[in-house]
Order: sequence, then structure tokens, then C-alpha cells
Amino acid sequence: MNHILQQIKGGLIVSCQALEDEPLHSSFIMARMAVAAQEGGAVGIRANSVADIREIKESVKLPLIGIVKTQYPGTDVFITPTRKEVDDLAAVGAEIIAMDATGRKRPGNVSLDDFFKEIRRDYPQQLFMADCSTLEEGIHADRIGFDIIGTTLAGYTPYTEHIKVPNLELIRQLRERTDKPIIAEGGIWSGADLQQTFRCGAFSAVIGAAITRPQLITKYYVKSIENLG
Repeated sequence: MNHILQQIKGGLIVSCQALEDEPLHSSFIMARMAVAAQEGGAVGIRANSVADIREIKESVKLPLIGIVKTQYPGTDVFITPTRKEVDDLAAVGAEIIAMDATGRKRPGNVSLDDFFKEIRRDYPQQLFMADCSTLEEGIHADRIGFDIIGTTLAGYTPYTEHIKVPNLELIRQLRERTDKPIIAEGGIWSGADLQQTFRCGAFSAVIGAAITRPQLITKYYVKSIENLG
């Protein structure tokens, strides 16, 4: 097994991300978040943007799942959507590069198959993670050569918005139908949620909002007392 995969097997990956309109948007703050995650026992970090990844890699020695979130006209795909983002992530040394692996067209009306065929040809040794929302997408990503399948987009595509997350059944089905490591991501808010993802066959799991987005953590607790009367 690839040594990077061995490092993250059976452990928790912490997503350290803050978008431009969020209170903690800062490469320095995200790097400190990553240090805190490392001290807490995380086995890896997921991060967005070259600036954040560069600073995080200078601060911790954990394997990093890198993405670049950017919007292009005419497409809903925004997680590492084009060759430029892949090249940038490879240059900054992201051990794993994650991207949208849904069936939706990418910028320029490019299909996932055509896009990934070129990427895999040019980066044969790079680990790639498929951010999927359905079983069919995960199976397809496995077939075209992704190294890791993630449930990242389950509940976040228009055709899965009705799905409760974490989608434990999706994790279970992907584990049964593919031979690639399954990373559970999305909607994990408690230790019980996390344990369930591993019981369903997750190779490792990513938690973001419940650890590194204090505005959402606060909202979660405020909502829990709203109807006490």
C-alpha cells in the first residue's frame, strides 16, 4: 500500500478551510488550525487554496489532501475544476489532490473522463481523490483510475440534497462495490457519527465544520436550545 495511504488509514483527517466571506479566512489561522489538529491526533489535513496549503505544510508534517475551490461560468463544478488547479496543487506538494468527480460537465464543457485521462497521464504517481455524491459516481471514478473515493459531495449536489448525511449506506455500498479506499466526508458531527462511518467500511474520515468552523459550531449549539421554552 502507498505509504501516504498507510499513514491515513483508520484515522481522522481534519479539514482546515475558511472561505473569503468567513470569519477565520487567513492562511495563518488555517495553519494554526492544522497544528491544533495534529496535536489532537489527526492523521491528515484537507485544505483549500495554494496559499493555505503552503503555510500548512510549513507548520505540520501530516499528509495533505489539497483542493482549490473556484467558480467558472457555465458549470456547477467548483472543486479543482480545471488543469490549472491540478498543476498548482501538484506544484505546492499536496500528497493527495481531490476534485469533483460527479458526472457534471467541467469548465469548457469538458467531461470528467476526458479531463481525468489527461491528468492521470501527466501525473502517474500522484494520488487523486474523487469527491462523489452517489454510488454510481464512485464506481465510475474507481473504473477510470482514481486512487481514493470520497463521499464529500453526498447531500451537496442538486440530485442528492434530500439525502441525510453522513450517508452511511453510500459508504457501505462503495466499500462493497469498489476496491479503492473510501474516505467518509460530510455531516460528521459527533463521535458516534464518526464511529458509524468506520463500522460501515470507511478507510478514514474527514471532519471539517464540526472542528474548524466556529460560526457553524455555535449555530449547531444555539439551534439545540431554541425550542426549550
